[in-house]
Amino acid sequence: MGRTDCEKLTERLGGLTTPHLADGCLRLGVPIRVGPSALQSIAPSMRCAGRVRPVRHLGSIDVFFESLEEAKPGEVMVVDNGGRLEEACIGDIVALEVQAAGLAGMVIWGLHRDSKELSDIGFPIFSIGSLPTGPQRLHARPGDIFTRATVGMHTVTSADFVVGDANGVLFLPEERLEEIVTAAIGYRDTEARQLKNMAAGKSYREQSRFSEYRARRANEPGYGFRQHLKAIEAAGEV
Repeated sequence: MGRTDCEKLTERLGGLTTPHLADGCLRLGVPIRVGPSALQSIAPSMRCAGRVRPVRHLGSIDVFFESLEEAKPGEVMVVDNGGRLEEACIGDIVALEVQAAGLAGMVIWGLHRDSKELSDIGFPIFSIGSLPTGPQRLHARPGDIFTRATVGMHTVTSADFVVGDANGVLFLPEERLEEIVTAAIGYRDTEARQLKNMAAGKSYREQSRFSEYRARRANEPGYGFRQHLKAIEAAGEV
């Protein structure tokens, strides 16, 4: 995928929520890789989307600056600090440097500090919480410090994209990204139409032909609602 194609897809990601994209993954059979529920934006309404720029934190902030030497504008720095709860690994200085380099945001599998300052800066940052103190350790560098990052159960590389919003963080494989975006747009547009119809007084049960589903289920106990929705090409519970 060329750089121009990636930029166009990133722009299309901007109009989609993580639930839309997760539904797109499910529709296509793409494994859904989400960050743990504790991984949230540090201030309301923060959002970011872009290619993963992975880095593993080992106790010193110089790894972030070194990562920026090769980073490209629009990427999202994904920091693996092992989900540690005894230290914060980034603060306002790192955030300002990453922002100035043109990156789209940061996702931290760990803690941050300088919460007020970071909120004032407004740069999109997702972490699992805050703590006053930084690290008091320094570990040796592994060979893959800039090639992969683990967030919760999932390991990501520069072959992945990441989207973060008020619902959480979702990782998407580049090789399926165009398909996922197309499927997610379909879900978004269908859902918008259904919500508009509900506001006009047409219930979701009516739109999803729920009575037909119940009648078929009475004859076929193994028939599920997801199958029904897929059959009538309606969004909803998937």
